[in-house]
Amino acid sequence: MGESAAMDLIKQIDEIYSSKGKSVRHMRVNTTTVDRDEVRSMLLGPTGNLRAPTVRVGRTLLVGFDAATYEKTLKL
Repeated sequence: MGESAAMDLIKQIDEIYSSKGKSVRHMRVNTTTVDRDEVRSMLLGPTGNLRAPTVRVGRTLLVGFDAATYEKTLKL
């Protein structure tokens, strides 16, 4: 998924959890002014495409992998 499609996806979700290494960033996109550059850094990898893995759970988007975030969001 390229940048344009990824940015369109933002209109359909309420929050993003983005994991890179041991860092997890959270953004509520339905209550804050969305900074496109910040969203891009959370969603896109160095190729300009959506980072993998990406999982959509209802209106929540999980980008990257963090076991604790997956457990909490997926209620495992």
